[in-house]
Amino acid sequence: MKTGKVGLFTIALGMVLGLLLVMRLVFIPSSEQQPQTLGKAIVNEEIANVVPDFAAIKDVSEKKRAFFDFLRPSIKHQNAIIQGERDFLIETKKQIINGKALTEADEFRLQQISEKYQYTLRSLTLSNLDTLLVRVDIIPEQMVLIQAANETGWGSSRFAKEGLNFFGQWCFRKGCGLVPQSRTEGLSHEVALFKTVEDSVASYMRNLNSNAAYTLLRSIRADLRAQNKTPQAQDLVYGLINYSERQEAYIDELLEMLRQNQRFLVDNNEKTTAA
Repeated sequence: MKTGKVGLFTIALGMVLGLLLVMRLVFIPSSEQQPQTLGKAIVNEEIANVVPDFAAIKDVSEKKRAFFDFLRPSIKHQNAIIQGERDFLIETKKQIINGKALTEADEFRLQQISEKYQYTLRSLTLSNLDTLLVRVDIIPEQMVLIQAANETGWGSSRFAKEGLNFFGQWCFRKGCGLVPQSRTEGLSHEVALFKTVEDSVASYMRNLNSNAAYTLLRSIRADLRAQNKTPQAQDLVYGLINYSERQEAYIDELLEMLRQNQRFLVDNNEKTTAA
């Protein structure tokens, strides 16, 4: 495996974490971390028509640009929401340092953020806010785009077209999603259905920022923040070692996709607000 900038220690740490996690938590969200899904596994034609027919685009470069352009607005919007939450937490820290009391509205929003990222804020201390800030942080746009391309075959998968599921997320209630044709006998999971592209991206980001399987990703990101460095896709991709059963091979594949598709991943510099 190519170790890149993170080094052998990081990969070893990821492997240890993988062995310690319960299988259900390692590869998929727990029942408390399931994405919001449609109640029935009946494909709505309106939903099916949301996703362009990327497979029909014969020019490979054109298809890649079209796929990235399709997902990019939702990724920017969700990252803007997360950045707003992060800014609020940083401002809350400043208020505590300056001895200022929080308003009821601030306390309510703080509780909402804590619940969203599945962190129990038992007391309002600087240490606890720092711990929460490790979870409340943006996901590099390029990593999201590449992983979506990998998981959906550039938007051509059944799950993307019929369920707006761009990241292979599972659910466990019968009828909550699409039944995989190659599902192993004895397993009961389904591939989650989403009402909108935004819901799919939001659920994916919330999963990476709260699920114990991605503790390594959050640790790498926090270390970079502590060094006043902006987390990049090529750094955080190592934290996805538990996203796939293929582990190291999966990371290598994503790194290669990042390298090969840089010219399609260039940000168009459009600014998207959380409003």
